[in-house]
Amino acid sequence: MALNFELKIEQAQKVVMTLELQQAINLLQYSTLELSNYIQEEVIQNPLLEIREKELENEDEGEDAAEKTDSGEDDSLDWEEYFQDLDYPYRREKPLYDRDVEYPTLESYASEEVGLQEHLEFQLKMSPVKGRSFLIAEYLVGNINPSGYLQGAVAEHARFLGVAEEEVLEMLSLVQGFDPPGIGARTLEECLLLQLPERENVPSTVEPLIKGYLAEIAEGKYREIAGKLGISMKKLQDALDFIRTLDPKPGSHFGGAADVRYVYPDIVVQKVEGEYVIIINDNVPQLYINPYYRSLLRQGKEEQISGFLKKRLESALWLIKSIEQRRLTLYRVTEQIIKIQESFLEEGIYNLKPLTLKDIAQKLDIHESTVSRATTGKYVQTPRGLYPLKFFFSSGIDGLRGETYSALSIKAHLKELVEKEDRGAPLSDRKIAEQLRKRGIKVSRRTIAKYRQEMNIPASSQRRRLS
Repeated sequence: MALNFELKIEQAQKVVMTLELQQAINLLQYSTLELSNYIQEEVIQNPLLEIREKELENEDEGEDAAEKTDSGEDDSLDWEEYFQDLDYPYRREKPLYDRDVEYPTLESYASEEVGLQEHLEFQLKMSPVKGRSFLIAEYLVGNINPSGYLQGAVAEHARFLGVAEEEVLEMLSLVQGFDPPGIGARTLEECLLLQLPERENVPSTVEPLIKGYLAEIAEGKYREIAGKLGISMKKLQDALDFIRTLDPKPGSHFGGAADVRYVYPDIVVQKVEGEYVIIINDNVPQLYINPYYRSLLRQGKEEQISGFLKKRLESALWLIKSIEQRRLTLYRVTEQIIKIQESFLEEGIYNLKPLTLKDIAQKLDIHESTVSRATTGKYVQTPRGLYPLKFFFSSGIDGLRGETYSALSIKAHLKELVEKEDRGAPLSDRKIAEQLRKRGIKVSRRTIAKYRQEMNIPASSQRRRLS
């Protein structure tokens, strides 16, 4: 087979992702906090970039302080000398307060929120166990997960520690007696049973239900359970009500301050004199080019600037331009969202309109991916609360009267119907669909079942309350 070395020229279109374009795309996708961190890194790496510091000093106060210093006046009182002049029976060779020593503030003594492990370890240290038993109990406490359950089998723990299973079980029994009740359980059944001794007026049918019928309770087989236990539906309902007061995750109530995550709104929408005003809340440092290098450019002395500094200058200018472009894009996208969803801001979730990324892209004549990047990870503070920008985008269903309803508004209607239903005869998916049809919303039973599962709403058989 002969090889063909003939040269050919072909013309083709390709998208070239330059470093500047990649930077602009990334900046658009960053949240406000991520953008602030990125700017700080760029200022460190680029000597031409500088941050404009805010003027925090008060000129009037500065002048007053200078006048006071010049006049030689000093209103401070030497308290040490003052107390020495008094006929006070108690003297200290060393003063109680040394001006040269930096003492801890009151905040230094503020205690942090106690976590589950610390709570259990404190109780263990207060217990009478010592030596080898203490070490086994301490090991078990370290293997309790945030929900309060012991991880791993007792046999595995005994094998790892090189002790008998009886010793592990004995210390596990000790740990299970700690607060909160139900801690250290290995199963849901054991967790609920451990809480019964701490409760009063426990129905007699509760323990048999927990030991043998938890799966049937989850499936809603109430009549079958009542028949097997030989009790009335009323007694079964009383027992179920009591079981629901028990805590299936006793350790989940403990947490530290490090687990708290705060959401910082990237955009603020306020209603001023009947109109919605959009404020881009990107409280990022204000950047500018170093005055010395900027003067060189203005004087036409580019030959004095090395190639490295030229690249740094181009990078700095592009970064400033990209930040401003990001701010403008966020404003335009949010403006269109607010125009479309104004009825939601005025009247609530039932008036949330269907909206897609493509709708916004077409109105602004930009690519759909640009809208996606601009709304990803961004939060907007509105008069109705704090929402992610993605919240305003949802599919829609046509109504019977020509209007359209978003999936979120339909879910709000569904939740309302379930909350107001008769617990003795809860609404089935078909009946919910019929109720929504009366409100002008045409939706199938399967769609109702899908939305119900997404909202973690049980089926009608599991929501039914026994008489």
